[in-house]
Amino acid sequence: MFDNQSSVLNQKMKKIHNMREYSSPVITIHPESSIFEALLQMQTNFVKHIVVSVKNIPVGIVTERDINKFLGEDKTAHAIDEIPIKHVMQKNILTITDGTEDHFDQCAARMETFKIGSVILVNDNGELIGIVSRTDLTKSYANVFGGKYLVKNFMNKKVVTCRKSDSLKFALSLMNKNQVSRLVVTDENGYPVGLISTNTLLTHSDYFTKGNTRSRDYLLPIDGEKLTVDDLLTEELLTINEEDDLAIAANKMIKNKVGGIPVVDANHNLVGIVSKTDVVRAFSIVGPHEELRSKYKELY
Repeated sequence: MFDNQSSVLNQKMKKIHNMREYSSPVITIHPESSIFEALLQMQTNFVKHIVVSVKNIPVGIVTERDINKFLGEDKTAHAIDEIPIKHVMQKNILTITDGTEDHFDQCAARMETFKIGSVILVNDNGELIGIVSRTDLTKSYANVFGGKYLVKNFMNKKVVTCRKSDSLKFALSLMNKNQVSRLVVTDENGYPVGLISTNTLLTHSDYFTKGNTRSRDYLLPIDGEKLTVDDLLTEELLTINEEDDLAIAANKMIKNKVGGIPVVDANHNLVGIVSKTDVVRAFSIVGPHEELRSKYKELY
């Protein structure tokens, strides 16, 4: 039984390790392009990171969080359609050459070690050909590693919460202060009733439709100080039980296009949150563990 399971697992791992189609489509931008252009690309293509390149050679990467941080610290009066993205991008990018054996394992290990959300895929000439993101690894984990870990083994027990009555501006400031992308909304008893994220704010923002390129609160609707968290909540909350398989949580994230899910216990008490970052951490461990287990079985 073990031999059959090990054989099937090894076949699946070989398949994902050598398939470029598992990597995300690459959205690129020139270093002289503006912050506004980068944000517009993110919104249009539903991505949180963009590769900055010159003649198809990657020179940097920029994320939504990088832009949030820059705009929060920048004190100039320049509009964001006047600030080149080169002033915001991360220049110390991590790349991996296509064709590298077990490159998904290596990508997971690098994401976990350096706390980043993606690794850039290049050819032997250093030219950009793809990008491997947390979403790609989460999708792969859901397909391959069922039955390996439980949600409670990797969830984050530190959960940043807010209330329905909080203003959207307060919710955004809470995200920035705690360097998180989502808040769990709880009722007066501490039970989870909703989730609000930077994506939620961006989806409802009037920023791009109004052409308000001078606003630094680009994620907020025009009435962001008056509107409350409750105004943007949907009726159905996606949760996962702490005893569930982590692969089930990964599959739910991919199916519902979310980056994190609140974790509850048998009594529906909020006990944590599990995200794609946690799945990447599990991915970085389970691959090498399975290889060692397989070698051990061959020896003994």
